[in-house]
Amino acid sequence: MLTLSEKECIRRIKKRECFHASVADGAFTVKIDEYAPIICAAIHNGHRLRSELQKTFLLTRQERFFEEDPFTDELISSFPIQLIGNDSRFEYDLNRAKTLSTYFKTAWNKQVWQKPLSPKQRHISHQKHQSFYNVLETIIEAIEIEFNNAIVFDIHSYNYRRIEKDTPTFNIGSGQIDVERWGKVVGHFEKQLNQIELPNLEVRAATDEVFHGRGYLITHVNSHFDNTLVLPTEVKKVFMDETSGDVYPLVLEELKAGFKDAISETAAYFMRRYGKKKRVRKADVLSSSIGKEVINLDKQLFTLARHVETLNFINPVNLVAERNKFLKRNSYLAPAFKYKQLDINPYDFREQLYKLPVDDVSDASIGQLYRHVIDNLANKIDLLTSIGTEDFVYNSLKYYGEPSQADIANARFLLHLNPEDAADAQPLTADRAIEYFRQQASDWGLKCRIEKSSKIVAKAMVNNEKAQLLINKDAMFSKQEIHAFAYHELGIHMLTTINAKQQPLRVFGLGLPGNTYAQEGLALYSEYCSGSLTIDRLQTIALRVIAVKYMLEHGDFVKTYHALLNDYDLEKDKAFTLTTRVYRGGGFTKDYLYLKGFRDVMGLAKLGSIDNLLVGKTGLLDFAVTNELVERGMINKPEPLFELNYQESGNPILDFIVNSLK
Repeated sequence: MLTLSEKECIRRIKKRECFHASVADGAFTVKIDEYAPIICAAIHNGHRLRSELQKTFLLTRQERFFEEDPFTDELISSFPIQLIGNDSRFEYDLNRAKTLSTYFKTAWNKQVWQKPLSPKQRHISHQKHQSFYNVLETIIEAIEIEFNNAIVFDIHSYNYRRIEKDTPTFNIGSGQIDVERWGKVVGHFEKQLNQIELPNLEVRAATDEVFHGRGYLITHVNSHFDNTLVLPTEVKKVFMDETSGDVYPLVLEELKAGFKDAISETAAYFMRRYGKKKRVRKADVLSSSIGKEVINLDKQLFTLARHVETLNFINPVNLVAERNKFLKRNSYLAPAFKYKQLDINPYDFREQLYKLPVDDVSDASIGQLYRHVIDNLANKIDLLTSIGTEDFVYNSLKYYGEPSQADIANARFLLHLNPEDAADAQPLTADRAIEYFRQQASDWGLKCRIEKSSKIVAKAMVNNEKAQLLINKDAMFSKQEIHAFAYHELGIHMLTTINAKQQPLRVFGLGLPGNTYAQEGLALYSEYCSGSLTIDRLQTIALRVIAVKYMLEHGDFVKTYHALLNDYDLEKDKAFTLTTRVYRGGGFTKDYLYLKGFRDVMGLAKLGSIDNLLVGKTGLLDFAVTNELVERGMINKPEPLFELNYQESGNPILDFIVNSLK
């Protein structure tokens, strides 16, 4: 961060330079990432007192914090233009006129100074006050010239425990707002604030219920500018203990994210009504550049976690031998699977993971995305370190979850359908399949390796780290099936692997939380889009849900194998594969997510475009953030290899079936 004088700061603004600077001997901070018609101010955030004043200051730290607005800088940290007061309001109050900004001796019925401030001391404070408003005026002038109008969010916080009546979480003060002109914007902001959700708290927004917005900042702007709206906003101190000053981190994190949405949506609405452009999204009022702190965090995270790939460790290394042994011995002795040794120190990994500088990320939703990934990786390490032990199934439940009653009902519904006609008389071998996949990859312009493998359980699998499609050496494919697998494995899994490697943020290669659920659902949906999804394929996916259910109930490989064999009249090889999929590692619940993911991705596709799920290994939890990052130009917009917009398949029976999933 730069250290600038008031004049240097103003000179840079007039030249439309972007910068972060401490101004006027650190009295306030100016952050400009882009010139946009949205300005955010946290003028009472600061706690500083210059040294000469500390000697005569009488209040304790807690007493000072009580009347200041700590953490309000974090509420506006996501926005491209920020002004943050660093000095305590007890030295000079930026929300009072300059001549009244210094308290003579008392404030809020408390004696502040041992003796009144001298004229010289007051003059120094008044100069800082003047510097702040000189800089604010310069910023607004620049914005009005470029955009015609500007909107200023003047953010404060308030103590509520001393107020006997119920008070709103957010209070907009309209006492100095021209409501005839700007009233719809005020109403829109209140509506957006009412949509914020906070953990274990009821949220309510109101206008003029506790405060009426009679502070000096809006007075000053109104007296100097005709085309700038100021929204004075008070936030109830539910994010901290107002007496001790201790913060509640989980509440503050959600509040930051909710505030970002509310302010950006309101600013976009303001621009559509009063700006030069009539089509403005909330992403358009946010910065389009990736902060250095995000790039640094992303690089450190990717370096740490790039080799943590679940399937590299979960597939048994002695699978072929154990399959042969099991099927030749009447199938009553459970396989003794062995696994690749984990080459990661889990304790060191977790320690490094939670030391990553995620708190340095100023953008609320981007910070949340990385927190989600970090927590997800910690759970993944717990899963990997317990492979082959009794704890594995519990860690799998924590990481992947378990099928709900709706999932099981959907699976049973599919399994009650009449089977389709027999498969092709001459199925394709693994070698023929590889030829087909290589040609399809070439047609789609996908640069990847396609090879046979004896170490995978599935018929085909993409190795994300190596951008490699592995084909089970014993697999056989029907013509319709191989077409479906091309869309599934190449059109989705390989494409997202390649796209992730080309993104400026590598986190999309590691996998966002819920990426298995989203990516497998998307891959199955691609089979539907290609016209290759069959009832037989859906029934195989349904059997995986039942296999997970049996595994959780039985906890016995042999019992589950025979239950699948007898209840669903399966061939031995198919029953073994299904059972192995859910017992590998010690109890693997992942397989129920295919059907659940297909249902939910198709439901999402009916609402609008899902193309941005292709940016990498995305998840539905952070899909809104992923869309935002694409719209802001921070990550590359993906190009689908085929149409993903929902449309009926042309097969009325299949359409009825997939639309009947609950």
